[in-house]
Amino acid sequence: MKTSILLVEDDLRLAALIEKFLVQNHFEVTVLNSGQHAVDHIIKHQPDLTILDIMLPHVDGFTICKLARKSYDKPIIFLTAKDSDFDHVLGLEIGADDYIIKPVVPHVLLAHINVVLKRTNHYQSTVCDRYTFGNLDINRKARSVILDTKEISLTSHEFELLWLLASNAGEPQSRDFIHKKMIGREYDGLDRSVDVRISRLRKKLNDNLENPYRIKTVWGKGYLLNKDAWS
Repeated sequence: MKTSILLVEDDLRLAALIEKFLVQNHFEVTVLNSGQHAVDHIIKHQPDLTILDIMLPHVDGFTICKLARKSYDKPIIFLTAKDSDFDHVLGLEIGADDYIIKPVVPHVLLAHINVVLKRTNHYQSTVCDRYTFGNLDINRKARSVILDTKEISLTSHEFELLWLLASNAGEPQSRDFIHKKMIGREYDGLDRSVDVRISRLRKKLNDNLENPYRIKTVWGKGYLLNKDAWS
């Protein structure tokens, strides 16, 4: 079965170009040219990956991502003409997995798609299926996280980050290592993606944001999931 991709892009020429290129690379592609029905489509059809332009008619990409994330945990990639840290951080905070700056180079887009899908499939094929630390239960097969008997809603990228930390619980993981595993490219010393995602994960896991003890910052070494902080 082909991997299904939803492309939400109002530039008809660009949408047609991307669609043709992805179909040639053996993806099944659906195109929407406005944001009006995007959320309903995403939730109903659950595409394997969604590509969202930010500036869309009717409903913008940020809003679509935020609303869809309530019932959709598969990868989302933003297309953005705005090359600013604010847009990138905001996109990550509301649940995006990656972003690409326009103008879009088809082969670059394909590389981003393959990295995101490979990362997701990697975590789905790992031998270990479950980690339990006190009152925290992480089930990779069900892609569920239970804390204090309550299910925690995570995006695909947040789940993968938590799984990476849980797989190395008690050992600090460097920002460089996490960035390479999660983003698929070397850390450039400036990208705040890992920090943003760690912050979001801490909030959802009821960590102390001023003095984190569940996902700790080990200065000079990286981030560590504390095995003894769940009770």
